[in-house]
Amino acid sequence: MRRSSPFPWLLTVGGGALLMALALLPRSPQSASDRAVAAEQAAGPTAKAQAEPAQAEPVQAAAPAASTNLVSRAYPQLPAEPVALAALFSQVEEGLRSPDTPPAELPALGHQEQVIIRLLARRPELAEAVRRELPQRWWTVLDLHLAARREFLAMQRGRPGSATVPAWRIIPPEPARSLLGYYRKAQAATGIPWEVLAAINLVETGMGRIDGVSVADAHGPMQFLPTTWAERGIGRGDIRDPHDAIQAAARYLVRRGGLKDIRKGLWGYNNSDHYVRGVLAYAALLKQDPAAFNGLYNWEIHIISNAGDLWLPVGYVQRQRLPVQSYLKQSPGSAPPLAQPPS
Repeated sequence: MRRSSPFPWLLTVGGGALLMALALLPRSPQSASDRAVAAEQAAGPTAKAQAEPAQAEPVQAAAPAASTNLVSRAYPQLPAEPVALAALFSQVEEGLRSPDTPPAELPALGHQEQVIIRLLARRPELAEAVRRELPQRWWTVLDLHLAARREFLAMQRGRPGSATVPAWRIIPPEPARSLLGYYRKAQAATGIPWEVLAAINLVETGMGRIDGVSVADAHGPMQFLPTTWAERGIGRGDIRDPHDAIQAAARYLVRRGGLKDIRKGLWGYNNSDHYVRGVLAYAALLKQDPAAFNGLYNWEIHIISNAGDLWLPVGYVQRQRLPVQSYLKQSPGSAPPLAQPPS
């Protein structure tokens, strides 16, 4: 679809993670995971996630309110010591999967998880120390998160942090249940695993949070070039509509060979081995632990800037690019806390 990622700042461990990802992805839309999905949908909106991650289904994750302003939530703080950081990660993962967690608390938990992963991905020694302190049930969760994040960091290796903030709007995503329905509808129609579609949606626009046109002229929540959207049998409806864009992405992956080899289909979506491996790591995470969607859905938009890992919350609006320091004078809460361990 394009030669490089249109949103390299968002992008948002090795061969073993890729092999695990490929082994975990379903081969047809009639997998055990899909049967569990059908049961969840039949149960209606009161269905809850189970406690064990291998069996859990996503709970109803609350979308950020459209009225959220730039100072209504704080940038997550992190402890510096591995023991405390491991305890926090465990607490966050438990909260994201617990049926007792109020939906209103999920956005803060998801953002906390995201900031931990972004830090550990850049500090491998700290990541290893944290992993040693974690209960074994979270090892694979952490490993796949870090595998994905490091692949996307590798796509921009050698590039300086941005000196400007982008000309975007950050908007609330579609409700979690709606997005899950769109992914699964596309899987049923095409055979492309819903986990792959969710991973692409996450990587491209934070599941629809970024409302803006990329430097490559890609549009909408799945970042289609208008020329690709116009190809026969690909785009139908509105390029900016989440439902229409997700269905089109599945059809595009099929056209690029994704049913025979999902890696080939993803390469057609973005011509980068790092991109392919990163998406497959997120897809593997969702396959082995569907409740991990609760965290990913609530991840915020961050960019790598010359002032650190900037957070662009829902409600962010810039009609033209602005120097980072000028933006931070307006919205100092978007900067990482001074006490945060350096990344």
